[in-house]
Amino acid sequence: MGKKPSITVGGLQFNWDLDKGKFQFEGQDSVLFWTSTAMKMFFDSVEEISGEEAAGVVLETTGFRQGLVVGEYFADKKDVDVATAAGLITNTYASAGWGLAEICDLNTEVGTLEVHLSNSWEHKINVAQGKKVGGNFLPAHYAGIFTKLLGRNIWYKVVHHQIEGYNETRIQYFPSEENVERNIHRLARSKEAEQIRQLENLVEEKTAELSELIKEISSPIIPVLEDIVVVPLLGTYDENRAEELLVKTLQNLPTHKAKYLVLDLTGLNNRFTEHAASLIDKLGATASLIGTSTILVGISPQMSMVIAESGINLSKFNCFQTLQHGIHYALAQNGRSII
Repeated sequence: MGKKPSITVGGLQFNWDLDKGKFQFEGQDSVLFWTSTAMKMFFDSVEEISGEEAAGVVLETTGFRQGLVVGEYFADKKDVDVATAAGLITNTYASAGWGLAEICDLNTEVGTLEVHLSNSWEHKINVAQGKKVGGNFLPAHYAGIFTKLLGRNIWYKVVHHQIEGYNETRIQYFPSEENVERNIHRLARSKEAEQIRQLENLVEEKTAELSELIKEISSPIIPVLEDIVVVPLLGTYDENRAEELLVKTLQNLPTHKAKYLVLDLTGLNNRFTEHAASLIDKLGATASLIGTSTILVGISPQMSMVIAESGINLSKFNCFQTLQHGIHYALAQNGRSII
């Protein structure tokens, strides 16, 4: 009980209060983690849940905003200029195990500098993760620090990462309109575009499946009696569907040895157009070339008006009001009837 060890390293104070389970760094509550195990697990979990691209934006945003806090702390010290603050920060981070940082070519008027990092905790985690490219937490973190110290928005460009085989990570900093908010919005738009592409692909797949299903079930050829087949016309016929109907019907008429083709137009009552009238005329004329007579049934008064206005002559076909009448007529032509 009463154990409160303390140590000063590089002018910075570390304190432990074992009775309360507290660790303090420069008088502030802090925690310690194993880099290549506990912190690696944290990074791995973030990437697993949110995806590597989103995790990169999360870590970049967190690093930058933490840097703003640090930069504001030193910017508030009126007796400390930017160059002095830079030196204090690197010394503090080295003591805290953040790795060795060197601030180079600092130009406070222009707002440019370079940061060289070696053996940082982020580099160690990336090595443990087996990464080929370094992370962006620390590069963004120093951008946040100098955004506050220099009083303007500072962004970064990684020249190379230590994990790529160099002795250090080298990062260039400069004034820019780029910031974490833009990157967040860019990621959101990217995710939205990806979701839209996935939905479009799904729609295309389902549309193709539906088209195939429609081809299979629309306008079926029904052999109702010997020599007689019925084809009910349903819905709206565009160019592709009309062509499918023509080909399918003409291919199957010889199979059923059909002498009479009964086209049931009942399903076209609300969708009968001049295009439909032209389709019926073409289908009947083509069927006659292979010896099949066409009978039209289910013509409503509204259809009659459209047919008359279209100028297409369908009177060459025998027309009846109901399917039953049409079938009775076809049977009668062969001297048969339904009893």
